[in-house]
Amino acid sequence: MLSQLGFEVIKVEQPGKGDATRYLTGSSIGNFAFFNMGKKSLTLDLKNAKGKDVFKQLVKKSDVVIDNLAPDTMQKLGLGYDVLSTSNPKLVYLKIKGFGPGPSSWRKSLDYPAEVESGIAYMNGLEDRPMRLGASVIDVFSAAIGVVFVLKALMDRERTNTGFYAEVPLFETAAFIMGQHLASAQVLGKNPRPLNEEPFMWGIYDMFETADAKKIFIGVTTDSQWEDFCRAFKLDELFSNQDLRTNVGRRKNRDWLVPKIGEIVKSMNLREVVKLLATGNIAYGISNKTLDLLTNEQLRYDAKLVNIKNTDGKMLLVPRVPIYVSQETVWPVRISDPPKLGQDTNWVLKDGGYTDSEIEELRQQGVI
Repeated sequence: MLSQLGFEVIKVEQPGKGDATRYLTGSSIGNFAFFNMGKKSLTLDLKNAKGKDVFKQLVKKSDVVIDNLAPDTMQKLGLGYDVLSTSNPKLVYLKIKGFGPGPSSWRKSLDYPAEVESGIAYMNGLEDRPMRLGASVIDVFSAAIGVVFVLKALMDRERTNTGFYAEVPLFETAAFIMGQHLASAQVLGKNPRPLNEEPFMWGIYDMFETADAKKIFIGVTTDSQWEDFCRAFKLDELFSNQDLRTNVGRRKNRDWLVPKIGEIVKSMNLREVVKLLATGNIAYGISNKTLDLLTNEQLRYDAKLVNIKNTDGKMLLVPRVPIYVSQETVWPVRISDPPKLGQDTNWVLKDGGYTDSEIEELRQQGVI
């Protein structure tokens, strides 16, 4: 995210090995390319005394350090915020970790364990079967919160002339997402059932099948939308039913109302249904699988899908950070391929003040 917003992001990787996600296979084979496009790659052994010195030297001219290693790893290496900030008092340090301050602060975590422990997997699954979300949502949202902190800290630094340290933990991020359910549970005095087990609070908020075997989700949440929906589909009989004039009434009558609308949708093909929904400006979502996104007209418009090269050389189309500004020539979103392991090591070190001979010596010593 920061890279696409114009920051120069340098990924520090272990010499000869690099990030483990470079070597993922199966359904995760494109993960590295997507999450690392636009970054530079520096190989550096942080366990080596000279490697630590190099890191400290580079941090002196850096604005931000982002650390997603296990708790206390950087402190044990002698590279924690307390050390780095002495030579760079304006440093902004972001720590991504499993848990924030408290009795679990020492624990490691990952996306799915955070979903499970926060209750998200329970709310997303069935009563007896917690289920993982369909993407690494906790990882991504934690990163987004981290970006917010970095931008705010850099703004505040202009006023205070000092740096900042912050932690963004996966578990607390997941708990934040659960906030809506936690609030409702306290009002109800009991745990809500998983979303897939419980009817939604809206009268019409369901998946329907069309005549050509396509699936479409339709959401009618307000009384004015109900009027627009009935007008678009010419459902005068339903609209004249006083019991259905409010969402409360429509929800009470879901048992027969939703199947009735299902019959109506089933009598038309997807194109016809979408045309009528668009006429009434009713919220809908066409059910897609992953590769369907490549032909989605909305994503194909205005280069929202960008080309990058995978680690195996294959060209991929992936979504860019969804920020669209009117002055693209003033503030363009930067897109480039993910880095090969260590491809920018020489450039980064030269920019940090090292000579060619010093860089070669570090390479001979296995530091880089």
